[in-house]
Amino acid sequence: MTDLTIGLNTVWMLLAAMLVFFMQPGFAFCEAGFTRSKNTVNILFKNFVDFMVGSLLFWFVGFGFMFGSGGEGFIGAPNFCDLSFYTHPAGLPTEGFLMFQTVFCATSATIVSGAMAERTKFSMYVIYSILISLIIYPVEGHWTWGGGWLMDGSGDSFMMRTFGHTFHDFAGSAVVHSVGGVLAFTGAFILGPRIGKYDKNNKSKAIPGHNLTLAALGVFILWFGWFGFNPGSQLAVATAADRTAVSHVFLTTNLAAVAGGIATMCVSWIKYGKPSFSLTLNGILAGLVGITAGCDIVSPAGAVAIGLVCGTVLVFAIEFIDTRLHIDDPVGASSVHGVCGILGTLMTGLLAVDGGLMYSGDLSLLGAQCMGIICIDTWAAASGCLMFYAIKKIAGLRVDKRVEEEGLDIYEHGESAYN
Repeated sequence: MTDLTIGLNTVWMLLAAMLVFFMQPGFAFCEAGFTRSKNTVNILFKNFVDFMVGSLLFWFVGFGFMFGSGGEGFIGAPNFCDLSFYTHPAGLPTEGFLMFQTVFCATSATIVSGAMAERTKFSMYVIYSILISLIIYPVEGHWTWGGGWLMDGSGDSFMMRTFGHTFHDFAGSAVVHSVGGVLAFTGAFILGPRIGKYDKNNKSKAIPGHNLTLAALGVFILWFGWFGFNPGSQLAVATAADRTAVSHVFLTTNLAAVAGGIATMCVSWIKYGKPSFSLTLNGILAGLVGITAGCDIVSPAGAVAIGLVCGTVLVFAIEFIDTRLHIDDPVGASSVHGVCGILGTLMTGLLAVDGGLMYSGDLSLLGAQCMGIICIDTWAAASGCLMFYAIKKIAGLRVDKRVEEEGLDIYEHGESAYN
């Protein structure tokens, strides 16, 4: 029975990894559809690069950095291709668990590409994708999922002494999405806006994407893949308790997605006089990002509340970042993944059925969530600023004006997506 249980759980883990991998074309189509046709090859290529680079580096040293020994330390020990150091506590194969974690690492790196689309040198994109997969993601991943200090539940640990609770991020609202969103924000800020995005009075001008059909297909794929991202993080289906937990996460994930989409549709309808399809697509993603931290411990009603809040805030966040901060984010990654990742993480501390402020009146979990998101995103912001600024000064982050105006596809790759 033990072999059968581990076998079923292994199959479920690998199936979930396949679903999360399938989110890569979702991101690629979504980003390509929201941007102009002259840069489509460049965007599609970058999504392949994220997974190719991330897979090699995470297998080579990143897995050790994230899950190696270190306790409450800053980072685990590098593994240098040797996986023998790790034994999964539930008996799952190390190679399978590595693959499951690899697809999450690639997702975090991919988020950044959309915010910096249409004006970034491909060679420099490869460099910062390497740094995200090699250092930035594994470090904060070690703090949380790798047994580091944010998840240390021993009685004398910092989190237990300070809050009486550890940080909770079931599938990555903070670890994956907010980190990707913060890096996207810092990268877009340092890179600067696209040519023609702001007029001489600094007023924002819309630059429509070339294919909303492609963007819609991308969002459908991402929505589908999220059923591996969140329920798959349970990593087990063999027992009755596991099956109940996975089913609950499926339900909360879907409810948050539809609530996010409905909220964005209604708010955009009221605010702009017409329901915006492109904003609603991002609203669905906002709900999915928001529920990812607490999908296992919030009720279905709580999931709807998270989706509604994230979908509503998204509209104002996109407008604020664009028109007030004058940061050009073509796909809204900073708002969808950054803002809503932070919101979802904090709302877990409010709406968790066991320990949430709204249920227990206890601030312990909310305090732990605040501590975790502050530390994780401060790390992402600081490392992102240093990385992008260094690349900009040393090698140049942005393509020449002529390349940007005529399109990156021909100049950077010598080929076009459409003939």
